[in-house]
Amino acid sequence: MNVTIQQDAQKKTVRASISRAFKQLILFGWEQALSCLFPVVIFASLAITQMIPLPFLPRYDWLLILFLFMQGWMVRSGLETWDELKVITLFHLIGLALEIFKVHMGSWAYPEEGYFKVLGVPLYSGFMYASVASYLCQAWRRLKVNLVKWPPFIVVVTLAAAIYLNFFTHHFWIDIRYWLAGLVIIVFWKSWVTYEVGGTRYRMPIALSFVLIGFFIWIAENIATFFGAWKYPNQADAWSLVHIGKVSSWVLLVIVSFLIVATLKQVKGKFREGSS
Repeated sequence: MNVTIQQDAQKKTVRASISRAFKQLILFGWEQALSCLFPVVIFASLAITQMIPLPFLPRYDWLLILFLFMQGWMVRSGLETWDELKVITLFHLIGLALEIFKVHMGSWAYPEEGYFKVLGVPLYSGFMYASVASYLCQAWRRLKVNLVKWPPFIVVVTLAAAIYLNFFTHHFWIDIRYWLAGLVIIVFWKSWVTYEVGGTRYRMPIALSFVLIGFFIWIAENIATFFGAWKYPNQADAWSLVHIGKVSSWVLLVIVSFLIVATLKQVKGKFREGSS
């Protein structure tokens, strides 16, 4: 009799654990979805403008107007703070500089017409990088992210700069992305990111979070190229899957994005502590 009672109790415990895990997963997914609001608007705009031609202006220019309107609405509604807007603007400039260089080197192209283009690159393209920063800022705040055993400031800044510069220099010199990836693992070997879901805190190795975000951006990139956001040389005649090797590039770009956001968050936190 006691054995049966114990078995029933264990089954109830297991069911309760599964139910809670499922609820936590749903809540985590919801918070992630809210954090991805800007990227979702970008993909929706790409799809709509691809299927429904808009009058008066080229498609690239309409995309710029839509993204500017979305950015302004997010700040005005309080979904993004002015400090986060500064970070997002920085990413817009960083991304636009990279786009101009990559298009010049023939890595990809923006074949459609547009009035708001700089050296063949439409200005809306910077928002695709800015949306990554928007996601990071939103998720950071919604999930109450904390960093554990974060490396020294000078190490983080130097590593982020080296990764970003390699996107340019590998066209003229050797590509050291895999050396840099190894260095990231070494530098962040003991580092963790903690986050909160439904009042419970979880933790994850920072290097793993880089890979996961980079992989999902690669999926998003396939969606974006399908809707004509830009084209790789092998997609000039017909759309095809973006090479899986691009995941490594996105992982490195995510690392740069995360390091910049994390550094600015820490600097801001120390400033607030010093002024209080």
